[in-house]
Order: sequence, then structure tokens, then C-alpha cells
Amino acid sequence: MGEVAAKMKVMPETVETDLNELKEKLRAAVPEGVEVYGEIIEEPVAFGLKALIVTIIVGDQEGGTEAVEEAFSKVPGAENVQILELGRL
Repeated sequence: MGEVAAKMKVMPETVETDLNELKEKLRAAVPEGVEVYGEIIEEPVAFGLKALIVTIIVGDQEGGTEAVEEAFSKVPGAENVQILELGRL
């Protein structure tokens, strides 16, 4: 079985959300068998709001990123999660 890399965008709830704390919570929420690749990047959106860009590596199987999306959406401080890019390694 191969692997898939997914770039995900996580929007914080507010401008006041502590992004360093949110990064730690996201890393802790990663399901077993999933790896966060590299650093979690802060990307300016508008009016001081920054999104977090997380690259993950999962097994190439049906619904591979769904568990991660669900886990990230339950993290306190995360408003929404979306897949930006998806590709095989």
C-alpha cells in the first residue's frame, strides 16, 4: 500500500486564538497511523487572521483523510478544516 500526502487548511475560531497552542493540539489530535510532515505553517488570511497549513501523510486507502479531518474539527479553537491538495507519494 502506498502513501498519500494531504495539505490541509485549519481556520482558527478567532483572531485571538493562540496559534502555537492550536498547533500543539492539532499534533496531539492526529490519529494513529498518520504523520504530520514538517512544520505547521501560518498563512495570513485577512484582518490579522491566520490559517494553519498542515501537511499530513496517510496510507493510500479509501477515506484516508476523513479521520484526520474529523479529529481536527473537534480540536478546541479550530473553526473549520479543508483539504487544499492531495497526492500520492
